[in-house]
Amino acid sequence: MKQKREDVRNVAIIAHVDHGKTTLVDELLKQSGVFRENQEVAERVMDSNDIERERGITILSKNTAVMYKGTKINIIDTPGHADFGGEVERVLKMVNGVILVVDAFEGAMPQTKFVLRKALELKLPVIVCINKIDRPEARAMEVVDEVLELFLELDADDAQLDCPFVFASAKAGIASLDSEETGVDMTPLFETILDYIPAPEGDPDAGTQVLISTIDYNEYVGRIGVGKVDNGTVKVNQDVIICNHHEPDKQKKVKISKLYEYDGLNKVEVKEAGIGSIVAISGISDIHIGDTLCSPENVVPIPFQKISEPTIAMQFIVNDSPLAGQEGKFVTSRHLRDRLFRELNTDVSLRVEETESADAFKVSGRGELHLSVLIENMRREGFEFSVSKAEVLYKTDENGKKLEPMELAYVDVPEEFSGTVIQKLSERKGELRNMGKASGGYARLEFSIPSRGLIGYRGEFMTDTKGNGILNTSFDGYGPYKGDIQYRKQGSLIAFEAGEAITYGLYNAQERGTLFIGPGEKVYSGMVIGQTGKSEDIEINVCKKKQLTNTRSSSADEALRLTPPRILSLEQALDFIDTDELLEVTPTNLRIRKKILDPTLRKRAGFKK
Repeated sequence: MKQKREDVRNVAIIAHVDHGKTTLVDELLKQSGVFRENQEVAERVMDSNDIERERGITILSKNTAVMYKGTKINIIDTPGHADFGGEVERVLKMVNGVILVVDAFEGAMPQTKFVLRKALELKLPVIVCINKIDRPEARAMEVVDEVLELFLELDADDAQLDCPFVFASAKAGIASLDSEETGVDMTPLFETILDYIPAPEGDPDAGTQVLISTIDYNEYVGRIGVGKVDNGTVKVNQDVIICNHHEPDKQKKVKISKLYEYDGLNKVEVKEAGIGSIVAISGISDIHIGDTLCSPENVVPIPFQKISEPTIAMQFIVNDSPLAGQEGKFVTSRHLRDRLFRELNTDVSLRVEETESADAFKVSGRGELHLSVLIENMRREGFEFSVSKAEVLYKTDENGKKLEPMELAYVDVPEEFSGTVIQKLSERKGELRNMGKASGGYARLEFSIPSRGLIGYRGEFMTDTKGNGILNTSFDGYGPYKGDIQYRKQGSLIAFEAGEAITYGLYNAQERGTLFIGPGEKVYSGMVIGQTGKSEDIEINVCKKKQLTNTRSSSADEALRLTPPRILSLEQALDFIDTDELLEVTPTNLRIRKKILDPTLRKRAGFKK
């Protein structure tokens, strides 16, 4: 017999990037008394990893729980970037409702639409939280209309359309049910959750069923499966069978050695958990997302949608440059292989394949951001390796036609830059679908564009719009191949010999283009040290000293003025490299180099092309 469990609510917080999900969770934690009065609390306490803190983005979904009036509210904070969309889809299977956070100025954005569509498909009730109402340019009531239009566009049913709106400022820690009134604290949001999000249902007397929706990984206990108890109870030392909806043959008997529930930011060990509880289970090494744990007498897997396929791939290669092994701790192919396969423990949208060469691995992910976060993490751990230019993954249809991944790109730019953006994206095979006005003198453009057309475009976009443009993309399935795209119009400046860059040599080189290095840096033959204004590559000697004779004094060298070099970030370097180049990544340096270092062999390869 199905029963409701009234003392629990499970809710996910979903939104577009930067609309304030993580900050909202902070406030709910603070105001429910999770922290002691005098406890030091970091801002955005849920973003635990260094890169998440620096970039201000959420990459992995996080679980937490708060108590309010005797009811336990399990809250899941989800990422907003399209590259981590796989995280959001899965997490929604654990909850009975969602809080959709929308910025009171920006309104409904592309990713808002993506996450909302997923929630509506699963028939989840939605609470809309209009956040940042204290922004000077906030337009709360217009945004309410935009959100309702979005509900209609996504075919929401009447119950979903009748959703409550809460007006909040997560930063100030206040919420109210009326856009005119200023709240005092978060009580209106807590009350709305209790009233509007249904309690979890299940049959406490049936056999155990727990669907694993997220995997956590810990060096000491290995893999930890996180999921919701759908039916029955789950106990420590209980024997269960792992089964999977997509793999009918998979059945394996395992024992639950430890069971945890969430309390605030901590996991607390429990002996057993009932329906509706979100639990973490450790001690099962072979547990994967989408697995169901069932009691042996009733093996019924819970259906589960497949995880979205990766769309772009890069080669991760052992570093073989003349400076290899001088800066990293982990440099061999074995280190690289172990580390990449270990990443698969927690990242579901990633694929790692071995290639014909023992020193290279093909790594596929959901987007450039997804892969650059992995590269940055490995670099900080002391790995040294090279990566190739990102390439998209093609498919063929039944008639043998080539298909490629397509994206919808939504661009908000000041109107004077819209011409440049349209021209650049058209060159990259983008089609302008829609053009309208956004608020504050901005134009909103909507393009359909191949994923490969966006590779390497973000940096250029920022330059073209003087840093004022906003570019959002969402994956739009596979479409017919659109033809070749010319990526980079400028060639590279290539170092001619190995040594150390000297002011005199660099001074002569800077007339030829923009330099990426300064004096005193180590260079080697075949290393890219700058970008030329012309389309072909130029080789140049930057280690050249001035010949000193009686008539030439060395002090005249000090008068040479060098333009400061352009230092590329990891993303910019990944955008910049061409198909015949690699990016050498070490804990202290990023160097761009040609795949073929020897100039003669490189020319030969160029002729063959």
